[in-house]
Amino acid sequence: MKRFLALLLALVMVLSFAACSENETANNNNVSENNSEEKTEITKDNIMVGFIHIGDPSDMGYTYNHDLGTKKMAENLGLRDDQIINKYNIGENETCAVAIEELVAAGCDIIFATSFGHGDYMTEAAAKYPDIEFCHATGTQAASSGLSNYHNYFSAIYQPRYICGIAAGLKLNEMIANGEITEDEAVLGYVSAFYFEEVISGFTAFYLGARSVCPSATMITLKANSWSDPTAEATLAQALIDKGAVIISQHSDNTTPATVAESNGLYHCGYNSDMSEAAPKASIISARADWSVYLTYVVESVINGEEIDTDWCYGYSEGVTYTSPLNTAVAAAGTQEAIDDAAEKLASGDLKVFAGPWSGFNVWTGDEYTCAEGEWVEESVERSAPYFAYLIDGITVLDPDPDSVILQKQGK
Repeated sequence: MKRFLALLLALVMVLSFAACSENETANNNNVSENNSEEKTEITKDNIMVGFIHIGDPSDMGYTYNHDLGTKKMAENLGLRDDQIINKYNIGENETCAVAIEELVAAGCDIIFATSFGHGDYMTEAAAKYPDIEFCHATGTQAASSGLSNYHNYFSAIYQPRYICGIAAGLKLNEMIANGEITEDEAVLGYVSAFYFEEVISGFTAFYLGARSVCPSATMITLKANSWSDPTAEATLAQALIDKGAVIISQHSDNTTPATVAESNGLYHCGYNSDMSEAAPKASIISARADWSVYLTYVVESVINGEEIDTDWCYGYSEGVTYTSPLNTAVAAAGTQEAIDDAAEKLASGDLKVFAGPWSGFNVWTGDEYTCAEGEWVEESVERSAPYFAYLIDGITVLDPDPDSVILQKQGK
């Protein structure tokens, strides 16, 4: 009898396990089916937006500023936090491809990548996933790719760099007037990430702004070979100061050039954030971009089913670029009035950043070029990414590559 009861109990348990297994399989199938359902329509409530960043917001520079734009875009459109996925510290290498695949798997309808070296991976992914919009900052490949879902964007950041140059030039004038330096010692130092169009455009704009108010100004530059390396940026800032620079600026992502300038009792113009918080006795002003303008435009376009520009670049005229508040404790007298006037003229188009007279040479071909007074070179019109590639008189690259045109021309 006990044997029979034991067999009966075992049979009941087997049948129960089988029933549970069937139910579990059915539930898993339902989940799988639900996960595989495609969105029939993208709405404000279900859109998913992915970002691939070269750094993270702790840099207090480029990624920090882009992240501010993301948050403002979400606020503008009423998106939830769970509709935005950020991938931080993604290099310009295969990790970018991995990050893209992870964002695709997460259901992103739009993927933004923020660094130049992400371009090849974004181009390949745009071809692979035609139903997803891919937007690449600082890139150059969208127009030539022929892909309707691939887009490049940038800001006319050279405009506020010119404004920062005016602030730097007026500070040089003040230092000359106070007997702190001579006219020959009115030297700007620039921490560059690399030497190609985006950076060259930026440091030329800064220099031309300074020279517009301080004709004796000259500039020297060194490169970090990295967009974001706080130690290298600090080392280069110090090297520039040791070479005679009295005001430092930068196209790099961290605040260390500002703090080095302050530790030397000198001055600084920043990039992407109000660096006076890091160096209140040194930082005069910073060039900034409000990325939310573009991000809001793109996400709203996808929600509304509207086309997105292949190339997009705006500045003061659209409220995309601006400067941080002037640090009046450091800036020269009259600076606010001068930069307000220049900003108004940039917005109206009356002021052209790359206006002559200046002479220089193309850093790739070596071809010499002179821009006469009354003439100017347009920037970011033919494409969103900068293409100004002239090294102009008054700027010296201290560390050109040994086989570069820059070295050959500067050494002539």
